[in-house]
Amino acid sequence: MNSSKSGPAEPKLTASARNVFLCLAREGEATRPDLARRLGLSRPTLSAAMSDLARAGYVEAMGLRDGSTGRKPAMYRIGAGAGHVIVVDAGSTFVRLRASTLDGHTLYGGGYQLATEQRRFSAELTSVVVQAVRAAMAEAREDWGNLRAIGIALPTKVSRELDQPEEIALHQRLIDEAGIAAELPLILENNVNCAALAEGVKGVASGVDDFAYIQVGVKIGMGIVLGGELVRGCNGGAGEVSYLPFPWSPDAEPRQEELENYLGSESLLRRVRGDWPDGETPPTDAIDLFRLAGQGHAAAIERVEHYARDIGRLVAACVAVLDPGLVVLGGGIGQNNLILPQVRRVADELSVPTRVEVTGLGDEATLMGIQHVALRRAQERLVGESAG
Repeated sequence: MNSSKSGPAEPKLTASARNVFLCLAREGEATRPDLARRLGLSRPTLSAAMSDLARAGYVEAMGLRDGSTGRKPAMYRIGAGAGHVIVVDAGSTFVRLRASTLDGHTLYGGGYQLATEQRRFSAELTSVVVQAVRAAMAEAREDWGNLRAIGIALPTKVSRELDQPEEIALHQRLIDEAGIAAELPLILENNVNCAALAEGVKGVASGVDDFAYIQVGVKIGMGIVLGGELVRGCNGGAGEVSYLPFPWSPDAEPRQEELENYLGSESLLRRVRGDWPDGETPPTDAIDLFRLAGQGHAAAIERVEHYARDIGRLVAACVAVLDPGLVVLGGGIGQNNLILPQVRRVADELSVPTRVEVTGLGDEATLMGIQHVALRRAQERLVGESAG
């Protein structure tokens, strides 16, 4: 089965059927009384909507509700006919992929280690992304339904349209090598923006309208949510903190992306190794450094605390500009609780007191974020364009 094919024309749906579908897709399985109550629909209207959706294969019964007394109502969920999405987190060191139903249940997952660290939208990264999508499509079964969208989170700023040479090349390779339909929605988003969206939906920023997510790892970046909306900026570059002028002093001239060069994990390890106590084996990578610090190694603790103070200065700069109320730290290094005390202390000293937390979503944040974006696009495209 080529899951990129669009299949037969989608049925026309009433507004009520559309709302029932979106409710099930976003809130999960429910009974008919649940749906009627949530959406304020009469029994005849709901019955007609469910019939339309069932004929299209967009909803299906999944058995009776457990634990209820008397006659047990049937539970419903999104049906296989609604199709699926494929999402990719194209990271700096690792590419993660997931195929899921339109209500977010995982159908397939995979991961690919990159040969070298990728700080840009590179040829190697593009090749691995295409390989990952091909692998997911090869696993597709008939009961997955049609492929409705592909979402890819990238370690770079993303244009409003697919109009940059790298974006166009990626799209064409997915068409030529993975066999996706040219008209299939391809959603590209910045990886840190995706992580921020995930934090707002399922993380420590859930229910918070104003917050910033700062990624610290091989790269540094920031996702900004204000008034409950992701801020992308005029050119898609909002939150690109790597462009902050650095260093900035009478005897030093700022250079482009020098802040990322200084705070990124590669530079951190170079500094640590160059200043490690004589006669001791230096840490092999950032994970090893934090492991040693967690075990009480004095030199490791000192260097982690110094690095945490640097991150605290970055947080203070972001707070001074945005006043977000909450800053969430993520990324390979940012998610480590060992840096939190010093980050909080320095940020409070240099800017207005602000809540600073470490992500609880770990390495899954970006993938969860791009899945959220792709699912919303696929759901609305499937029923929105056919709503009566």
